[in-house]
This record gives sequence, C-alpha cells and structure tokens, in this order.
Amino acid sequence: MNVVIIEDEDRTAHQLERMLKKYDPRVQVLTQLPSVKEAVDWFSGNPQPDLAFMDIHLEDGLAFRIFEQLDLTLPVIFTTAYDEYVLKAFKVNSIDYLLKPVDYDELVAALTKFKSIRSEPALPNLNALLQFMQQPQPSGFKERFMVSIGTKIHSVEVSDSAYFYSEDKATFLVTKGGQLLPLEYSLDQVAGLLNPTHFFRVNRQFIVARTAIQSINAYSAGKLKLDLRPTARQEVFVSMSRVSEFKDWLGR
Repeated sequence: MNVVIIEDEDRTAHQLERMLKKYDPRVQVLTQLPSVKEAVDWFSGNPQPDLAFMDIHLEDGLAFRIFEQLDLTLPVIFTTAYDEYVLKAFKVNSIDYLLKPVDYDELVAALTKFKSIRSEPALPNLNALLQFMQQPQPSGFKERFMVSIGTKIHSVEVSDSAYFYSEDKATFLVTKGGQLLPLEYSLDQVAGLLNPTHFFRVNRQFIVARTAIQSINAYSAGKLKLDLRPTARQEVFVSMSRVSEFKDWLGR
C-alpha cells in the first residue's frame, strides 16, 4: 500500500509513519508534504497513491484547497486537533478522521475501514466541510486550560489569554497579566481548541488574541510585524502566506 502523509509537523508525521510500519511493514510512505502548495505540486507530477493522511490545517491553509485545485479521487483519512464532537461533522465522505495525538488503535480501525471500502474510493464532500468550518461554533471551543504549576493545578480562562507560542517543542500560554504558563498541548492542538473569532495563528510558533495586538508594523514586500501586549520574548511576524487571511480576520 502506497501512502502520502500531508502534515506540517515533522514529529507528528514521523510518529504516524512509525505506526503505519508497525501495522504493516509493507506500507510505503512515498512522501511527506507540509503545505497545500507542495501537495498540489507533488500530485501534479506523480500517480495518486492508495491512501492519503491529511492534516486539516497546513502551514499555508486548509488541506481541502488541494482538492479545489486538482481532480483527485484518492481516499483520505483526515488528522486534526479539533475536539471529537466537532469531528462528527467531518465524517461526510472521507474514509475517517484521527484526533491528534494519533492513537494506534484508532489508526488500525481507520485502516480496517479503508480496506473494507477500498473498491469504492470517495472524494471528500468539500462544500460541506468548508461550510462547516466557516460557521461559528460558540459553544464548542475551550473556555479554560488546566495548568500545572509546581504541585498545584490552576484553571486559566481562555479569555485571560494574550497569546500562545511554541519553543523547543514546548507550548506556553501567556496571560494578559504577563504570566507564562506551560501547556500539555502542541500548538497545533491549541489552534483547534480556540475560537477563531478571537484568536489567529499568525505563524507556526504563535497564536495571538485580537485584544493582545497593540500595533501592526508594515515592512517591505507586505511583511507584517506585531507588537503584542504583554511584550513577547521574540519578534512576532505574520507569515507571508497568512497576511491576507490575517487582514480579513482583523476586519471582521
């Protein structure tokens, strides 16, 4: 079985590949693709594999945009950090979904399902998926994080969060008061738990609250630098691929 993994987190992709090899050593992972653009380029020049694993949020947009640009009929198993209740709406015509971090038993179940319907591969219903993702979900997003500080566990309201960032494979929450708190989530998982009306992932390292943006500085070639409140430990730029979406988000 030839497989393609479309995932922008190397660690997640490697873990998935190891689990696939554990399931069946004959599985061939042809490539790992971190973005919509690279996926479109690869599929344009290569035969379609038997199966694709796709993270929904890639470094330059939603994975569904791959299907908007290409006439692909390969079956897909989506991977995502969205809460399980939301994922029920994603079942549509895709083979299945895997909630991050991927569980081996769930992977086996998804592959078993794939094999049972392999003779009739289905193209995901992109319109239904995209319409759902554009709808507000006021009651389904995380309202607080439980944070371990020493021997105590504290509840931190999401509304008190200024921004989230990753550093050295760790994820941190910075409160509006400047408190730095470690989280037991990857930044990709955090992105799926937050209400996109109030938070935006400006690059691979930072998710910022609208209320934390103190000023926006324009650089050459359309590059944007953010001044956050409280001040971040490093300079925070909006990725070039997300500038347009960021401006739209600010204007809502």
